[in-house]
Amino acid sequence: MQIAIVGLAGAGKTTVFNTLTRGTAQTGGYGGLQLNVGVVKVPDERLDRLAELFRPKKIVHADVTYVDLPAPPASTDGRVGTEELPAEHLARLREADALIHVVRAWDDPALPHPDGTVDAGRDLERLDLEFLLADLALVDRRLERLTSGGRHGTPAEREANEREEVVLRRIKEALEAGRPIRDIELDVDDEKALRGFRFLTQKPVLVLLNVGEADLEREHDLSGDLAAAYTHRHTLVDALSAKIEMELGQLEPDEAAVFMQELGIGQSSLDRVIALSYRLVGLISFLTAGPDEVRAWPVPDGSTAVDAAGAIHTDLARGFIRAETIPYEDLLSEGSMAEAKRHGKVRSEGKTYRVRDGDVVEILFSR
Repeated sequence: MQIAIVGLAGAGKTTVFNTLTRGTAQTGGYGGLQLNVGVVKVPDERLDRLAELFRPKKIVHADVTYVDLPAPPASTDGRVGTEELPAEHLARLREADALIHVVRAWDDPALPHPDGTVDAGRDLERLDLEFLLADLALVDRRLERLTSGGRHGTPAEREANEREEVVLRRIKEALEAGRPIRDIELDVDDEKALRGFRFLTQKPVLVLLNVGEADLEREHDLSGDLAAAYTHRHTLVDALSAKIEMELGQLEPDEAAVFMQELGIGQSSLDRVIALSYRLVGLISFLTAGPDEVRAWPVPDGSTAVDAAGAIHTDLARGFIRAETIPYEDLLSEGSMAEAKRHGKVRSEGKTYRVRDGDVVEILFSR
């Protein structure tokens, strides 16, 4: 899973990246072209608790790849700003599974906002507009090709082109009205027709308000107010102080606890934001546990037992017989898999069983 961190110049994108990845990428460039990539383990205390039971040789967390991208230049007549990005940067942006849109909500006279005033709503709309324009340009180019050459080919190809054209015209109408693609109801066939485009406004978005130290106590109110006004589908809104979180990450645990107490911070926002990133793309984790390994396996919500088997190894899906499953909480309360089986807490499920977040799963298969 790959999530692109985006935002206008001076929003604090790279500071957020450093916070999430414990990285040391250079900050303060105000729109430099540096691209930063880091991999983060998704916090999951269930793995630690299972490790206490099984004493495994290793613990494997699910992970998220974050890509910190420079802000695109503003679009002008005849030129789309995002298309002025280096090819690798634009490819990373389009290939991302979701976006974290960092919006500046902190004020510092020593680091003034490029526009002179801090206005989170204005900045959010500005980058949204750039992504709308990028998608609209892509739609227009494809419609032009379909109009000029889409009437040729086999009957099946012509039928596919006609369906694609209908969907693209719906999207064009929405984009011209200022609506992102993720607000449009699309059926399975529509989604399939659009899959190759990697539209920017179709991606789920976590809007992350980057607040200053003075607003730490109000961060939940600020994010709640923005969420009430920003009502797009497949969107989450949260807040953190990237500067404070980055400083906390550089301290020893005891020092960090004292610093948090001085600031009146009950808990770090870091784990919450990483967990929201994971939730944003519709993933859940099923778990496997044994003396060799305790592990979280990410799968899309709604995955079946045979999908889970395939996530572990294709051979398990191919030879699937059944899945032995138990909710994490039940296994923990029973104290061992043997006790759980003795008390009838372990279930045998077939291929169509819908795996739940926190299920501890063992796949039985034929070789």
